[in-house]
Amino acid sequence: MRPEALERALTEPGPPPLPPDVAALLRELAVPPRLAAHLRMVHEAALALVAGVAAGFPTLAFDAERTCVGAALHDIGKVQFPMELAQPGHLHEAAGYALLRDRRVPEERARFASSHGNWNADRDTEELLVSLADKIWKGKRVDDLEQLVVERLASTGVAAWQAFADLDDIIAPIAADADRRLDFQNRHPI
Repeated sequence: MRPEALERALTEPGPPPLPPDVAALLRELAVPPRLAAHLRMVHEAALALVAGVAAGFPTLAFDAERTCVGAALHDIGKVQFPMELAQPGHLHEAAGYALLRDRRVPEERARFASSHGNWNADRDTEELLVSLADKIWKGKRVDDLEQLVVERLASTGVAAWQAFADLDDIIAPIAADADRRLDFQNRHPI
């Protein structure tokens, strides 16, 4: 793949840029442009999700920056399994974690590569939010994942029904913009 195509995926105006260290890693790995575009879209959804959660649940203890970096890195393993850019698969999860750890990315950031597809295990708030951003960026709603996030939000003392309604108010506008995000991703080649 030509480096210009990757550069376009990383710098095309519109969505927020990825954190500079993440963008540098993607360039170093010469990831497929579609992967870079996908990571930008999930990162964008995570930024909006984190802002909504922080505003609506100010006593919830979580690291917004770690969450957004996790969203920007979560599918990095697809550089080794590019077929998973076009079809479902989970090979990229363990591969992404290993790749990041081999590059001395701290465990607290690398773990998103392996945890984003399995939210039923004992996950921290940041991991649940990355998993959620990885679904809602394309307009997909996953009841059991959202219920786990609702339970985490309700742990702040908010009634579960209120946490559910507030989370829905945060997610709905993000999911409603899915067509634009999918269009952006699909303009970039695998």
